[in-house]
Amino acid sequence: MSYVLHSFLLVSKLPSTLKVFQCNLKTMSSQDNGSPEFPMWPEFKLPDLLSTDTVRQVHATIENEWDPLQRSGCQTAAGRALWNHVIHDPLADILAGESYLKSFHEKIKKDCVNKAREISGVILAVRTLWFDSKLEAALHSFNDGEAQVVFLGAGMDARAYRLSCLKESNVFEVDFPDVLQIKATLLKAAMDSTNDHQCLMMTAKFITRVAADIRSNNWLEKLQTSGFVPEKNTVWVLEGILYYLTHSEATQVLETIADKCSLTHTVLLADFMNKPSTTLSNSTFHFYSDWPDHLLPSLGFSHVKLSQIGDPDAHFGLMHDPLNLFNKLRSLPRSLYTHPDDGTPCCRLYLVEASGSPNQTIP
Repeated sequence: MSYVLHSFLLVSKLPSTLKVFQCNLKTMSSQDNGSPEFPMWPEFKLPDLLSTDTVRQVHATIENEWDPLQRSGCQTAAGRALWNHVIHDPLADILAGESYLKSFHEKIKKDCVNKAREISGVILAVRTLWFDSKLEAALHSFNDGEAQVVFLGAGMDARAYRLSCLKESNVFEVDFPDVLQIKATLLKAAMDSTNDHQCLMMTAKFITRVAADIRSNNWLEKLQTSGFVPEKNTVWVLEGILYYLTHSEATQVLETIADKCSLTHTVLLADFMNKPSTTLSNSTFHFYSDWPDHLLPSLGFSHVKLSQIGDPDAHFGLMHDPLNLFNKLRSLPRSLYTHPDDGTPCCRLYLVEASGSPNQTIP
């Protein structure tokens, strides 16, 4: 389990020359290793836009100057680009950069050759699709159809350019100033590219980028100064960010969001690591919650639904093998930290939807 989580959360830099590669997953048949057949893995090649001077210089700055938290957005974008046949993110490759794309592609190649039960990035793909589907459902749940969507630690997320459900929503992307500046530069390069045959345009009603560090005490003030209205229906998206924070920082962020439940219909979408997962990198991951479905009601959310990778709403046809690590973990009590069969850590990623409103009470 630790290898698979590590593959999408900490994509290492492996020296390689990326060539057009095709992995036929049909070789993973029941005759080979007991797993069902999969469709052919799509071909992948680097887009020409990544070789331009502007884009190369931008990604050189990212590699040389950004810390792991800042670079995590490029790692996520690389996974989405390599799983683009299910995620459909036309901007993922330029936001990821050549180095992360090569590294991620090399891992997928090795997994295909080794007939792995879990292909690198499958957690990221399922996580992305879960957030997409829950965001759309949350927006549809608002009767007037208009809402705010706040991406905390937005990184290289491009949902404002690919999700049609955001067409009536004001989107706020909150992140470090240099992350937002570099992201804007890369997006402009993509929009200006004459080699792109697709028409890239914003799908959100409006987008506002807010330069703020959510680890500080003034990020909400900066958000409101930028036009955020606390009394307006809001979906808060915290994807791949909480576990990089300390416990006090993460709790402060969650409490701030929970406080809005007393003002308006508020929806939180977030993913949580359990304690064993943070041991994958003790210097990088800090916050964890073994029971986020207990934590969030204590902060003020009235309804909480927790899913694990492979659950009916966190599957998306990608969890074919009943013996893969995620399906095996789902059969074990969540209180277990080590697997009873082999003693390996039970590393879990929880996908959590929480909500509250002024007319609802906490059970």
